[in-house]
Order: sequence, then C-alpha cells, then structure tokens
Amino acid sequence: MDFKIIPVTKFHQNCTLLICKKTKKAAVVDPGGDIENILAKVKEYEVTLEKIFLTHGHIDHVGGAQALADQLSLPIEGPHIEDKAWLQMLSTQSEMFSFPPAQGFNPDRWLVQGDQISFGEIALEVYHCPGHTPGHVVFFHPQSKLALVGDVLFKGSIGRTDFPRGNYEDLVRSIREKLFPLGDEVQFVPGHGPMSTFGLERETNPFVGKNI
Repeated sequence: MDFKIIPVTKFHQNCTLLICKKTKKAAVVDPGGDIENILAKVKEYEVTLEKIFLTHGHIDHVGGAQALADQLSLPIEGPHIEDKAWLQMLSTQSEMFSFPPAQGFNPDRWLVQGDQISFGEIALEVYHCPGHTPGHVVFFHPQSKLALVGDVLFKGSIGRTDFPRGNYEDLVRSIREKLFPLGDEVQFVPGHGPMSTFGLERETNPFVGKNI
C-alpha cells in the first residue's frame, strides 16, 4: 500500500489518499474539503477512487465527504455511530467555523472496534478510540505498519477534549491501550501536522509518554 497526504481546508487537515499498488484502486481518508485538490491528486497518481473512510465527525475531516461521494458515487464508511450527532450538526459546524455550507449525512456503514475496511486488495483494521469525539476510529494497516489516527494523537501532543462529549481520560486510555500496543515502529498520519511513530510518542510525548 502507498499513501499520499493532501492538506485540505484552512485548518490544514491531513486528508490521506491510500493506494493499492497492485490494482491502482484507492480510498480517501477524511476529505474535509477542497475536493478539487483531492481529485487532482487522484488524476496525478492515475488511480480509481473506490471508497471514502472517515475517522470522526468534525467538519475539517468530513466537510467534503458527501459532495465527493455524490460526485463519484462512492460509499462512505465510518466513523462509529457515537459520532452521529456531529455528522448531523454539519450545517451548524460550517457556520461556526466559517466553512463552505455542508449538510448533515449518515455514512453507508458505521464502524465498530474489530471491523475491517477494504479497497482494492488492501484491508485495514478498525480501532474505536473515543476521547476527542465519542465515535472516533483509527485505521491500521499491519503490513505497512501505518496507522491513520485522525485527531487522537499528534507528534508531541494529543487531541483536544474540550468539545461536547470529549473525554480526556478516554483519550489517554485509547492511546495507551489501543494504539501503543500496535508497536513502537508503527508510523502514523495525524489529522494535522507531521507524521511520527508510536515509539517516539511513547518515549517523549508530554501527555501520554512513559514519564507521565
């Protein structure tokens, strides 16, 4: 599997294009907006989009999902149903954060802990990691040792928990009990900012590192 990070929206959210190198099929994770930029990358890499995957319901991660799905007749998978309220509040979120208008929607498939998502010949594991939002999920590709963690974990930081139904204790538990056990060598794409590894964060992260 190959991947390309595509920063979108004024929040510079890391939308990620996942590519099955064998079939040239692709999936996009968290198309928060700027779908013309996403489609330009799809064309550049000469792949065919099959699915849209969502980590959680905040507008910078999902604001362009329904428009992209409608344009290309793509299914949307994720997040967990506990984020349904966030998805239904998209019009309010768009006004609050001065984003282009977006309407609430439900995905074609809600995800739960232990599910798999797939495209081409690639399968990824689903981990329910609440805390930033109650229905946040993380996607993990064991063969590539790559995780897409949305706003759960960042290089040197963790996700905010001051939004409605955020929970600091749940977030820390998600990171320590579900993500770190996947292995120190695992690289992760966060929702914002540079990539890191679980090992580096376990050693140095001031919120969830080993000295905390």
